[in-house]
Amino acid sequence: MIRKGYTVKIVILGAGPAGLYSALLLKKANAAHDITIIERNPMNVTYGWGVVFSDRTLASFQRADYKTYEQITSRFVIWDAIDVHFRDETMRCGGHVIASIARKQLLHILQQRCLELGISIQFQCEVNNLADLPDYDVLIAADGLNSIVRKTYAPFLKQTIAAGRAKYIWLGANKVLDAFTFIFRENEHGLFQVHAYPFGGSTSTFIVECDEQSWLNAGLDKADEAASIAYCQKLLADDLEGATLLSNNSKWVNFPTLKTKTWHHGNVVLLGDAVHTAHFSIGSGTKLAMEDAIALATALEQHTDLETALNEYELERKPVVEVFQRAAEESQSYFETIKRYLNLEPMQFTFQLLTRSGRITYDDLRLRDPRFGDAVDRWFALSTTGREAIVAPPPLFAPLHVRELTIANRIVVSLGTHEANVAYPSQDGMPHHSYATQFMQRLRTGAGMVMTALTAIAPEGRITPRCLGMYDSNHLAAWQDIVQAIHTSSSAIVAIQLNHAGRRGSTRPKSEGLDRPLREGNWQLLSASPLPYTSQSQLPKEMDRTDMAKVLHDYVFATQMSHEAGFDVLQLNMAHGYLLASFLSPLTNQRDDEYGGSLEQRMRFPLEVFDAVRAAWPENKPLAVAISVTDCVKGGFEVSDAIRFAQVLKAHGCDIIAIQAGQTTMEGEPTYGRGFLTQLSDHVRNGASIPTLVGGYLTTSNQINTVIAAGRADLCILDIPFMAEPTRHTQIGHEERTANAH
Repeated sequence: MIRKGYTVKIVILGAGPAGLYSALLLKKANAAHDITIIERNPMNVTYGWGVVFSDRTLASFQRADYKTYEQITSRFVIWDAIDVHFRDETMRCGGHVIASIARKQLLHILQQRCLELGISIQFQCEVNNLADLPDYDVLIAADGLNSIVRKTYAPFLKQTIAAGRAKYIWLGANKVLDAFTFIFRENEHGLFQVHAYPFGGSTSTFIVECDEQSWLNAGLDKADEAASIAYCQKLLADDLEGATLLSNNSKWVNFPTLKTKTWHHGNVVLLGDAVHTAHFSIGSGTKLAMEDAIALATALEQHTDLETALNEYELERKPVVEVFQRAAEESQSYFETIKRYLNLEPMQFTFQLLTRSGRITYDDLRLRDPRFGDAVDRWFALSTTGREAIVAPPPLFAPLHVRELTIANRIVVSLGTHEANVAYPSQDGMPHHSYATQFMQRLRTGAGMVMTALTAIAPEGRITPRCLGMYDSNHLAAWQDIVQAIHTSSSAIVAIQLNHAGRRGSTRPKSEGLDRPLREGNWQLLSASPLPYTSQSQLPKEMDRTDMAKVLHDYVFATQMSHEAGFDVLQLNMAHGYLLASFLSPLTNQRDDEYGGSLEQRMRFPLEVFDAVRAAWPENKPLAVAISVTDCVKGGFEVSDAIRFAQVLKAHGCDIIAIQAGQTTMEGEPTYGRGFLTQLSDHVRNGASIPTLVGGYLTTSNQINTVIAAGRADLCILDIPFMAEPTRHTQIGHEERTANAH
């Protein structure tokens, strides 16, 4: 029981900021607590340089203990700018209020506050076995990444540690910076980057990072501390401007991301680096650790039952830390793969860097630094139109030129077969009037491009009996009316998505559930291999050359009709486990002929279809392909495969890659959420140097401006609520034709 006024023995292992801060907050809340801190190092020994805090963190410090808050902030170095040195240019963005303090100063302040409150601190006390600790009612593990407490209780806490791919070394420099500074330098060995920031009147932190190959090329795997400093000193000579790099037991290491499933066991609880870590590129581990300390002290003060208090602490902090870690992983991945962005211009490179983790957006940057926001808009307008402008529109309003086509802006809207709103989307492939009129309603968005739902190339290529089609003359006439109406009433580009359902066909409408086979009237299914999509699905036929020839013919015929109907853009669907996608994934393609096996052979039939369609589709019109960039299943189609396939498609004449994920098999589990496809688009666009179209629950202009300005995609699908039923005069005389056709 933790009761105010009662003596509770608390042992804290580790006298870093987490341990010290938790001790003083607990003692401040209840002076009767008997608190002992045990630290392996001497009192004045610490590793590292400066510690960074945000303005939000400072507010929580102020509420928790005003005295330490006042002492810490009085020693702060504060700045609000971020500088990016890239290609011999320096780009500056202001409005990022950040404060830092020397780690030694922070520890001294916290140590003195603990001693003032009567807390015992035992330095130079090595603990190799928890049995050697004094008696305690509560043990707080603040003993860092190599925590003996976490290791002792590993079966209960269940940790995972993932080592980063990059190498980094934590240095200092006797140089005063006036901004958080990113430096990118290339030499004969590779690319090196620096994360640098001031923390005192004469010194700054310099973290040097590089990929492993650059590190090996430079011979740094064989270099001692002095040789490593000498190498970095020469590499950064122009940036240091005569300043000297400093070391403090500095070594090249890979950043370890620690996650722990359970944060406490019995009367033992973990905080800070003992329980979680987050990559240094997004913030300070010290910040997270001290926020843990605040939450733990609060929970212990508010609850008399220890288990309840520790549960409350974990329930409060774990979700916060997990969100932070996800953002940190995005940032870490960015820096580990940064070579793919080296072709970007300095302005876009800087914007990409500042928005890398998803926590900062286009609107945030415009609010923080309007000057920088205007500069981004002007640069983007110049890069797309070739004309300089003092006042430029946001990136989503910039035109996109593809072949001889100009798309007026970067917004795409797509009308799927939402049967809750459309009673009969189609009949025998014919678009129903309600679908057609709601298609027209999408023009109200002002989108640069409108796109059909998946449209079958043959009756047996439908997903459900209600699917749209493009396989007979009645379909052609219906689509001609729709496209003509759109072209007459707007400047929007009109795109059609052609698809063959493959093993996911012959199912009931979505209103009756997903991928549920028809009760009657089924048609034969085709796939790369005879594998049913679900346990209830019918067994598809493994395609032979005759089947391939028939499908190829159907795609070409649908392509020719699409052109005759007046569509501006054609998109082939090779995603989500449908027919062409079934050839690409090793999970669904288990053939032992020339169409199975290696990625090159699995690509063969989809490429045959693409080449035939490209030959049938006018040269001046863009051709796009939708692919599932990852199957989201171990051993399936992966991002590296998607980049390779996109490169091949580009060489064959593909203009745009539409980004999808998962649904190749029932086991695929994409991490759905706002913008969940954006990172995949980023990988493909910048890995294969091809324009991309991305969706993934993008609902605001801010999200789309962020994606476009950063070069993560070129077109974005805007997810908007289904609109109200249109007025009669917007309908296009389609109802009568449908009735006559049947």
